[in-house]
Formats: sequence, structure tokens, C-alpha cells
Amino acid sequence: MAANNGQQQHPAVRIGSKMVGKDQPCYVIAEIGINHNGDMDIAKRLISVAVGAGCDAVKFQKRTIDVVYTAAELAKPRENPFGATNGDLKRGLEFGLEEFKEIDRYCREVRMPWFASAWDEASVDFIAQFDVPCFKIASASLTDDNLLRHTRATGKPVMLSTGMSTVEQIDHAVDVLGKDNLILLQACSTYPAYYEELNLKAIHTLMDRYGVPVGYSGHETGLPASIAAAAMGACVLERHITLDRAMWGSDQAASLEPNGITQLVRYLRIVEKSMGDGVKRVLEREQPVIQKLRRVGGGQ
Repeated sequence: MAANNGQQQHPAVRIGSKMVGKDQPCYVIAEIGINHNGDMDIAKRLISVAVGAGCDAVKFQKRTIDVVYTAAELAKPRENPFGATNGDLKRGLEFGLEEFKEIDRYCREVRMPWFASAWDEASVDFIAQFDVPCFKIASASLTDDNLLRHTRATGKPVMLSTGMSTVEQIDHAVDVLGKDNLILLQACSTYPAYYEELNLKAIHTLMDRYGVPVGYSGHETGLPASIAAAAMGACVLERHITLDRAMWGSDQAASLEPNGITQLVRYLRIVEKSMGDGVKRVLEREQPVIQKLRRVGGGQ
């Protein structure tokens, strides 16, 4: 049983040079995913957007197509820029070794940490060669015990997204992974998600149940819910980014454009600054207001 049962909260997790967890600045991940549409120039432009917005990391996805998808699924007709089948699409969107070498080189050049969601064991090994600071496990993979164990065997911190998962499934996944260097992410696996589906209060449910740092992976279209998640204590904020939500691609509509991700980070830092330490006190800057406006006990 993975429940916390009132035990001590696990400490913050180190992701690269930053600590992620309670009382730490919220760690903002710009999810590029497959929004590059198979184009390295678009990928680099999205990395630059994340740099300009002040994000802490960018994230990609990596799949071994013939392992993650069945032959029947790949053979399904689906008109797309790469061909006429679903397989043409999936292969066209998948970056290989040369592309990821360039991503790694460019991210180092612009000083933007990167990592990926690896959807199968071979993809974990592929991404591990780049010495990424952590791994993300997608909601769809939460029930894949072998993938969880293989990812954990890298020795890197793990972020586990909990969309489309029951408490019992999350219990099991946490038991498989262990709680050390683990961050859970509340998520709703609809694209784009409706606000009434987001269930932000589950952030506290996950915190209380597992005693590990908890963040939020959002697929909604706007900013308010993500800001609220951070104010509720989410230590990670992950949002998809795109150059233009009208671009071709299945994830574009659930993504933030450059102005949106820039505003999100700016508002988030304002909220963090506004939280204070919880100690109620009279501020020095309030003293003149007391003298001016308080009729009784004004000198207190």
C-alpha cells in the first residue's frame, strides 16, 4: 500500500541545479512534445520561446513506434502531412538520434534543461544517453510496471503523471517506483480539458496520500487554473506550448502560444511573491495609514 498514512513528507527533489518541492519556487516545464511537427526549426523556435518566457525546462516525447503501437493501429487510414496512414504520421513526428543530438546541443547553447517522456524501455535507454536531469512518465504509461521499473533503474528523478488513473492504480505505481526522488503530477487526460474536469483539489489529495512533492500537468486552454494550482502548492507546472494553436497537430489546441506561456510564468512569479510567510503582522508601510485612518487605538 503506497498511502502516506500521516508519515513525514518526503523532501524536495533535485532536478538538475534546482530543488523542486514544498517551499521551493514552482518548476515550470514547457512541454514541446510533438508540437514540433517533425520540424527541427520549429523545435528550436519553441525552445527559444521557453527560454524567453523564463521556463525551467522543456520536455519532449520519445517512442519506439512499432513497440508502442500495434500493427493494426499503425495501418489505420489517417490523412496527414507525412502520408495516408496513422503509421506515417507517428513515424513522421518521431525525432531520431541526429535530431535529439541537435536538441541537446541547442539546449546546452541556450542553457535550457530538457528531458522527455519515454513511452517504452528502448526509448528510456535512448534518452538516458543524453544524461537528462529527470524522466517523465506519461499518464498512459502509469500502469506499465516494466516501463516504471526500467525508468527507475536509470537512477534519475521521476515525474509521474496521474491522468486517467484510479487511486488504486496510482497506489500500485508508487509502490513499484518507490517514493524517493518521485514527483506526482495531477492531470486530466483530455485535450483540451474543460475547467470542470481539472479537479485541482486532487493536488492536496495526492500530497496527503503519498507524502511526495506534487505538481500539475495542465491541458486546459487558459491560464487561471494553472495559476491556481501553483497557489495551492503545486511544485511543478507543466503546460504544452506551440507557436500557433491553429497549427496542424493533435496537441496544438491544448497548448499555450508564446504570449500565453510568457504571461503564465510572469503571473506565477507574482503569485509566489504574494504568498508571504503566513505570519500576520503590521507592516512598516501600513503605519502612516494607521495614523491617518484609524480613529481608535491609532497608535498601536
